[in-house]
Amino acid sequence: MFNHLFAKQLSRNQFLKLAATGAVCAAGNALLAQPAAAEFFPAANAGPRPKKGYKGKYDLTVARGDDPYAITVKAIEAMGGMARFVKPDSTVVIKPNMAWDRTPEQAANTNPQVVAALVDLCYNVGARRVKVFDNSCNEARRVYERSGIAAAAEKSGAKVVFPSTWDVVKMKCGYDSPMVGWPLFRDAVECDTFINVPIAKHHGLTGLTLSMKNLMGICSDNRGRIHVDIGRKLADLTDFISPDLTVIDAFRVLTAHGPAGGDLADVQMMNTVVAATDPVLADAYACQLMNRSAADISYIQQARDRGIGSADVSGAKIMQVL
Repeated sequence: MFNHLFAKQLSRNQFLKLAATGAVCAAGNALLAQPAAAEFFPAANAGPRPKKGYKGKYDLTVARGDDPYAITVKAIEAMGGMARFVKPDSTVVIKPNMAWDRTPEQAANTNPQVVAALVDLCYNVGARRVKVFDNSCNEARRVYERSGIAAAAEKSGAKVVFPSTWDVVKMKCGYDSPMVGWPLFRDAVECDTFINVPIAKHHGLTGLTLSMKNLMGICSDNRGRIHVDIGRKLADLTDFISPDLTVIDAFRVLTAHGPAGGDLADVQMMNTVVAATDPVLADAYACQLMNRSAADISYIQQARDRGIGSADVSGAKIMQVL
């Protein structure tokens, strides 16, 4: 009881200052051991990220080749260059799929060289800081290491972080949504540029994991609950975050037993990277790569029907780079 009252009487900043000096230890040692201590400092509500309206030279670009780093650079250059999306002295969040304890060859996570290329491109146009993170499904430290993403991103100068359940904001929409009140990692909401970098792969529930599904990794709390009515929730989440740039890694794709995979027999080489400013269009195009219809993917249809983006690949202005 004392510990609970003690926590309620302090602001979050006061608590952290006391903790740093050790003054809180005598009175609140038991409090620090409580895994749910963050509930004493409720997260603030936050409205949607501003829709920047960034546009590329094309609606969507597709680059193919044997080097995932090189084709990522080509896809972004064909869009008109990273300077269209990243401004000098800005903070960028690059959100890969970094969820599973798998190697790059198993194609369950984003290719590390795709991530490294994007980090380099951001710094080349003057970004002040680039952060890379995901809310991993398996043990995070092992995932970050085994996926190869942490090492590749850090080598390019990114700040690779483990997202904190303390540093969140609660999603607030201008309409009724089952995602209202969901805690999202603050970095994803407050960054200057958000780049979503999924890997294209099979998923047992949704059919495919693509960019909209990849946004689950910015959610704190028990994100498994998002799988109920997942099409609506992912559409709302996409509308809220409004990614500035979507880059889909289809260099190696997982064709079955996703999202975790593990069997190399399920991996197919496609040697492709896709870039777009419209995440719905990017996902619809990736469906074609995976021999699936966008009409069968609930989150794409929900987003299209609500005008969050376009799934009309045939009507899009597309540039293919070899």
